[in-house]
Amino acid sequence: MNNVSQDHFVTADGRSIGGALMEMQNITLRFGGVVALEDISFDILEGEVRAIIGPNGAGKSSMLNVISGFYVPQEGQVLYRGSLRPAMKPFQVATQGIARTFQNIALFEGMSVLDNVMTGRITKIKSGIFSQMIWKGRAEREEIENREVVEKIIDFLEIQAIRKTPVSRLPYGLKKRVELARALAAEPSLLLLDEPMAGMNVEEKEDMSRFILDVNSEFGTTIALIEHDMSVVMDLSDRVVVMDYGKKIGDGTPDEIRNNQEVIDAYLGVSHD
Repeated sequence: MNNVSQDHFVTADGRSIGGALMEMQNITLRFGGVVALEDISFDILEGEVRAIIGPNGAGKSSMLNVISGFYVPQEGQVLYRGSLRPAMKPFQVATQGIARTFQNIALFEGMSVLDNVMTGRITKIKSGIFSQMIWKGRAEREEIENREVVEKIIDFLEIQAIRKTPVSRLPYGLKKRVELARALAAEPSLLLLDEPMAGMNVEEKEDMSRFILDVNSEFGTTIALIEHDMSVVMDLSDRVVVMDYGKKIGDGTPDEIRNNQEVIDAYLGVSHD
């Protein structure tokens, strides 16, 4: 299944997903003379969980950085909600409803869990600096509204007990959950997860998998993720795009990917950097 801009897609469990939220069209990205991505096209449908997989060095993180607006490809174009997306800063992409987590945790270690999650609401703040200083009127209303949203997310991700704990004191698995909470605080339409299970034990992976599915089903959030654990990918994803050496070698449902010989060969070979 290699179609771009599908009108709809029916998942294995019978859910109907439709409309391309984002389309990557013939994306080529170079760093000097090195081609990181070569002529790659695929879409992300509204409401689906879309996985991007491949061996080490396949170009997955580069592609996620193109989706998030951090990299601008030399060739090809990115369409978001049917419109061509011009070059923009990552914070401008965030205002479009795109949030992400990172392969290497990027939290404020000296701040509490609550304060870290509150930083995810920055794009929702409209009041001026003077209004915030005196904390009256619009600024006060925004603060109350933002805290209500954040507290709901904290409850949703079951981190109430650590809400006032400095992030530096948390174990790795909980830090990953806090980072997810911060991304959700932005109320994204598209959530990008860069190896959300990396470094986790089996129990932590099970918890994170459950939360990802719940975010998708209960919030209706579209999710695109990079993940190396194939059992997790096949359990979570509606569709999977497979990359190798900067090229797309497969695109389809988990069952289609399992039976794709080119994909099998890439994963049975030696990982490359």
